Amino acid sequence: MTNTKARTAALITPVGQEAQDEARALAADGRTGKAVRRLRRGSWLKRGPAREAVEMPADGHALPTSPARALDALRRLDAALVAELSALLDDGQQIAAVKLLRERTGVDLASGHHLVLELGGEPETR
Repeated sequence: MTNTKARTAALITPVGQEAQDEARALAADGRTGKAVRRLRRGSWLKRGPAREAVEMPADGHALPTSPARALDALRRLDAALVAELSALLDDGQQIAAVKLLRERTGVDLASGHHLVLELGGEPETR
């Protein structure tokens, strides 16, 4: 059973390549629980999206490795949402944009903040 918000959050939350590789190997060995924990440790994924993310490589989906790639994925998934977020940012409503993104996609606060920063063209301070 797929949770749409969890799947969307997994598709737009950056996960380092090393964490993805290790999780893929763990999942291939049947150690799904450890794979989920490894993804969560290497990202801002919550438990549900991390479970979805473990299954994605088998479905042919790549996880993003940076906020820029995550934003590209969001544009492909929901261009209308990106347009709404852009309009909010144009009006100086960054907090409202993060809130809308979180409500629609299920991403956590940190991921939402970084995606909105990426959309607004602000440099990351990480």
